[in-house]
Amino acid sequence: MARVTTIAHPNIALVKYWGKRDVPLNLPAVPSLSLTLGGWRSRTSVTWGAPADRVVLDGTERHDAKVLRFLDLVAPDRPPCEVVSDNDFPTGAGLASSASGFAALALAATRAAGLDLPLPALSALARQGSGSACRSLFGGYVRWPLGEAPDGSDCHAVPIAPADHWDLRMVVAVVASGPKAVGSTEGMERSRRTSPLWRTWVEHGPADVAEASAAIQQRDLERLGTVMEASTFRMHATMHTAVPPLLYWLPATVAALHEVFALRARGVGAWATMDAGPQVKVLCEPSDVAAVQEALKPTALQLHVHGPGGPARVVDDA
Repeated sequence: MARVTTIAHPNIALVKYWGKRDVPLNLPAVPSLSLTLGGWRSRTSVTWGAPADRVVLDGTERHDAKVLRFLDLVAPDRPPCEVVSDNDFPTGAGLASSASGFAALALAATRAAGLDLPLPALSALARQGSGSACRSLFGGYVRWPLGEAPDGSDCHAVPIAPADHWDLRMVVAVVASGPKAVGSTEGMERSRRTSPLWRTWVEHGPADVAEASAAIQQRDLERLGTVMEASTFRMHATMHTAVPPLLYWLPATVAALHEVFALRARGVGAWATMDAGPQVKVLCEPSDVAAVQEALKPTALQLHVHGPGGPARVVDDA
């Protein structure tokens, strides 16, 4: 019996991942690029060789078929396993908890099984649990290309700059704490099948990743913020024009977005991004954090500030 505990951080896509060309393998329809956040974390312990399969998330035991299927990917002939995981931020609320959770699980489960996979292979494995988990294995600024292999073996994340390359801040305005009504996989498939804007969304992906990559290398916040917002609103446009529409936004979401636009009109360098959920994330320089917080305070239940974070890591094993 072996027990390994790991920590991984959520990542926020600056150029969005939305849509799959292969659902079982979680192969993306578009490339993406993200920033791993410091601060928030998923902590996961895997016991390889437990009395029975057991999954505990945020203190609650549950039958989680997705987690158990993922363990089968690690080793089809595995023994019973115990997985205990918790997040120090809201789960399933559009804050990338599945990304950090499955990144932590991939690292913990493989190490507990006695495997030491190279990072590309580990990232490709994590992708099969949650697509964006492939990026949370790395710190800093991370690109996720499409890959070409039919089996997805070359579809893994690639770090493009470490956390200390560019000291930006992500101000997260939490406007609702409950889980979202429609999960991401269902939302992606609905958008792909029914949105008339889907083709346009897919066509813009590669150019957006190239533009964002160049902006990061040059540390050009206006350039990065501009392409980040364009990617965000194109993604949500596919949701809004799906049948039936997917509207993750709440009144507080819209109010927060208007505050970001007003900040820029006053000369504050702040740009917004959103995932499949109501929360608004604002990218800015450290010197502008106070102004962004002050502007968002009336619209948010909570405000959190994160800088670039590090990679997933083992914190304990036995």
